Amino acid sequence: MHYQRGLPLKATGRTGVLVVNLGTPDAPTGAAVRRYLAEFLHDPRVVELSRWLWCLILHGIILRTRPRRSAAAYQKIWNHDGSPLMSLSQQIARQLDARLRQRHGESIRVTLAMRYGQPSIQSALSGLAAESVDQIVVLPLYPQFSCSTTASVYDAVTRVLRNWRNLPALHLIRSYHSDKGYLDALAASVREHWANHPKAEKLVISFHGTPQRYADQGDPYRLQCEASATALARRLELDPHEWVLSFQSRFGRAPWLTPYTEQTLALLAKEGVHSVDIICPGFAVDCLETLEEIALENSDIFCRAGGKHFTYIPCLNDRTDHISALADIIEREAKGWLTCVPD
Repeated sequence: MHYQRGLPLKATGRTGVLVVNLGTPDAPTGAAVRRYLAEFLHDPRVVELSRWLWCLILHGIILRTRPRRSAAAYQKIWNHDGSPLMSLSQQIARQLDARLRQRHGESIRVTLAMRYGQPSIQSALSGLAAESVDQIVVLPLYPQFSCSTTASVYDAVTRVLRNWRNLPALHLIRSYHSDKGYLDALAASVREHWANHPKAEKLVISFHGTPQRYADQGDPYRLQCEASATALARRLELDPHEWVLSFQSRFGRAPWLTPYTEQTLALLAKEGVHSVDIICPGFAVDCLETLEEIALENSDIFCRAGGKHFTYIPCLNDRTDHISALADIIEREAKGWLTCVPD
């Protein structure tokens, strides 16, 4: 095996923060989406099927049909900055870097990577090594832990580091689903929305779904989603009948976490609920699943079933309170690694 040098020989006391989000195609085209989906859906953490069988399905069916449909969906949300997920993630990384350097000076560096696509985890880690860091904190932008997201980031990071000769101290921020700052920022975003729009009859708190068998085999994702949703509803002083938890983005025929968001919205409308607000606390920034699937597709589902008013409450994105919460999480998790700059 060929080993890379990795970190410099001389210790520096610098800490690197690797902020990781899911990823996005480079462009809203069929070819770019196909490259992205090929990497994403080939991850065994994402699809746990026999490799030879899944490769036949993936390359023989899915990658021949899905990229064109997904590209059309991406075209609806693409803006002058490109992919919203990419531009918003970049803003978070830049603001975190500025905030943490203000507090800790040159002893800290923040960089962004995507689990799938560019900038890659390998290139980001190489950049941190070039900055002469000794310790690396990995912050996956997934508030709730799942084997298909956070664990996949850990796999990718360690796959790169296993080829380094001189390794950093490594700390993975496993989740922050119950963090006070994160929950307070969510509650503030909802209150601000209600201050500018009529409060709906029901608040739908929707998370990205995962296969039910993951939970059956020990994945804590559902429990953490329930904890985040309950804590948010409590902060908003909502009665049980004023909010509902659901799961979106089901893929394939196997059972996924229920209730499904689209079915929940249709049922609410048929039961006489005329207005809903919906928020997606599992996403740090807005992306295809929030801007197209939720804000557009699920709005149509609710209104076709008889609903009147559907409002999507944006993700935390680059809100100041979101940046503060993430900075506090990093400092707490990296306690003992960071030095403070005197006032």
